[in-house]
Amino acid sequence: MHAIDRFGTFLHQLRTACIVVVAALLAAPACAQPASDADVLAAKAAFDKGDAAALAKIAPRAAGHVLAPYVAMWQLDLGVDGADPAVVTAFLRQWSGTPGADRLAVDWLKSRARAGDWAAFAREYPPRTSPDTELACDAVLYHRQRDGDAALAEAKPLWFTGQTTPDACEPLFAELIARGVIDPADREARIRLAAENANWRLVRTLADALPGNARVTGPAFATVERDPLGVLKRGQFDWKRPSGRMLALYALERAARADVVAAHAAWIKWRPRLPEEARGYGNARLAYLGARSLEPDALAWYRDADVARESADERAWHVRAALRAGDWREVIAALDVLPPAMADDAAWRYWRARSLAATGKPEEAAPIYAALADGNGFYAILAAEAIGRRPSLASVPATPSDAWLVDFGARDDVQRAVKLAALGMRPESIREWASVVRGMDDVTLLHAAEFARRAGLPDRSINTADRTRSRHDFRLRYPTPFEAQFDAAARATGIEAPLLYGVARQESRFVPDIVSSAGAMGLMQLMPPTARWVSKQLNRGNYRADAITDIDVNAEFGAFYLKYWLDRLDGMPALAAAAYNAGPRRAAGWRPPQALEGAIWVETIPFSETRDYVKKVLANTMYYATILAGEHDPATPSTLPTLTTRLGTIMPRTTTAALGTGR
Repeated sequence: MHAIDRFGTFLHQLRTACIVVVAALLAAPACAQPASDADVLAAKAAFDKGDAAALAKIAPRAAGHVLAPYVAMWQLDLGVDGADPAVVTAFLRQWSGTPGADRLAVDWLKSRARAGDWAAFAREYPPRTSPDTELACDAVLYHRQRDGDAALAEAKPLWFTGQTTPDACEPLFAELIARGVIDPADREARIRLAAENANWRLVRTLADALPGNARVTGPAFATVERDPLGVLKRGQFDWKRPSGRMLALYALERAARADVVAAHAAWIKWRPRLPEEARGYGNARLAYLGARSLEPDALAWYRDADVARESADERAWHVRAALRAGDWREVIAALDVLPPAMADDAAWRYWRARSLAATGKPEEAAPIYAALADGNGFYAILAAEAIGRRPSLASVPATPSDAWLVDFGARDDVQRAVKLAALGMRPESIREWASVVRGMDDVTLLHAAEFARRAGLPDRSINTADRTRSRHDFRLRYPTPFEAQFDAAARATGIEAPLLYGVARQESRFVPDIVSSAGAMGLMQLMPPTARWVSKQLNRGNYRADAITDIDVNAEFGAFYLKYWLDRLDGMPALAAAAYNAGPRRAAGWRPPQALEGAIWVETIPFSETRDYVKKVLANTMYYATILAGEHDPATPSTLPTLTTRLGTIMPRTTTAALGTGR
């Protein structure tokens, strides 16, 4: 009972020895039955439904379970507005540094702000995790009551977002507007951010609240929304009033998202009516949307844009438009105006080196290539190939002793991570494991990765091995589980095993029963309709829907689907990977009007998720090809295709049959 003694501040809440209270969950009272996984799962189900009464009945049975702190946290979180501050404080102190305590701390702070209980707020602020927007606004309110109106200025940076902000922020923004701290230019800037994020409702709300002749009413927006391109072509705006100019830019944004070429033609007719700043902004938006649409004239449009007013994303697409046009000098010019933090990214360093080499400055390109080649990933491989090197897969394993593994596995936080994964609470397990490995050095990371591998947590093992900075173990980074199934699938479909492993590593991290938020399932993350389609192609009349997570079936069906599109997309792995992620119709639609270098095609994939996916799948494929061929020594001549060869040249768009099939 010593654990309950530490929580004496809330013993008065006990009505009987087995009534659910936080203390009872953190120590097993004499009358409690042994806790079971089923009790914890039932508690989680009650929490997810917001059923506090059901959770109160279930929770005592979880006392003594390794996940009892989660059950306690769920109870406190459901009743956070009416919770006893002493109970919450005691929980946060005992479980400080754990993901459960971090979540509760944030929710508790928000509840104290809603209640105006600034003394309790002060005891827990700031939280260990970064505050979200709502809590950041709560903090401004707290600082204001403590320090006076000067603290209001802290809220202004939170204004500049294209997203709808929480209710807690609105009184602060209203006061900043009333005081003139948020001025008309700031209000217009946010309206533009909202439009750039396609948050049309926020645009209308903000514009309708503008004063005087800057205000744009709902009926005016409705006219544009019915036919944005038609309105833009007719130029029916009050060009002399701020409201008319704002409405013109709104029409431009909406029209360009539907037909950027037609929007550009209409825009150039009317843009002289706008002041220079608004004209430069509109030019930048058209250039950006044109580049994202892979419009060949987008680079020329960028030359009309106001570079000083371009966002970081608009500048990045300026580089991509120049790459797609093959204008290496323009690539360098566009790279020169990237924000410094962005310019240091491996992608932009690689393209700078390529541009320098292409414009007759190989001596300036060489050190950039060499520095990149010492790393890992897509651009490290390309950089190594550019200077005649092979990417190194030299591992320096750090094998933990049995005693270390036993001690590590005995840690409460490690046990929680393992149990959460076993019970299907994957997001909670990921957060718990991230807390476990935070701050570890390379050797300890490799030890932890080996523990995760042996514990049946392949995703945690791979991600942990990926975190090392200078000492790597590629056996852990690129494991080859389910060899029999993948080899059989590769032989049955004629697809190469390295590509199959490369996709599976990216899709599921080899967790066989994983289910995505969209419903994709298994090692190869197949959607049920896709699995049914594949079963028909393979004449599997006995296929059952519940077989989708069977390892043999999932590997074979995923391999068939990947090979199907590889064959129909010119045998190009980059196109097939893009089709696997974003759908074959999109991948085919992204093909260029003229032959384009594969690396440039990948860099200019419009969807950032797919662009990143394709790079990682192809890098994975290269590493797996090297591992499976046993070519670990970079000094030995390779018999394998280079990444440059695999990327090849993407040929112009063609009509591809059956493009409607989706994963």
